[in-house]
Amino acid sequence: MKLIYVASPYAGDIERNTEFAKDACRFVMNEGYAFFAPHLLYPQVLNEHDSDDRRLGLDMGKEALAHCDELWVFGDTVSRGMQSEIDAARELGIPIKYVAAQEMAERERPFAERHPFCSMRM
Repeated sequence: MKLIYVASPYAGDIERNTEFAKDACRFVMNEGYAFFAPHLLYPQVLNEHDSDDRRLGLDMGKEALAHCDELWVFGDTVSRGMQSEIDAARELGIPIKYVAAQEMAERERPFAERHPFCSMRM
């Protein structure tokens, strides 16, 4: 099974961006792949507001990226952190796929309609 590195916005509206990242992970899973989303994992341990912790989290994410099969970039904007992940994937020769929010909604709608618990329901 392929391992997909999920890149999506985190800083700013952290609550909303966390939910979006979870939806992105569900999208990857529903496509039949495993996912890794460092911005959902590392803030559970590291302090996002501490610059040293933030840098450590970004560095560990890039280290994990080297073990992923692809990088999928979710959403309609690319943050600085996401851009650094994109740059790292390019340096490593890891394929990059861009997934717009609209594409997520369109592809997940059939799944969401079958599963009322799904956060992608419209």
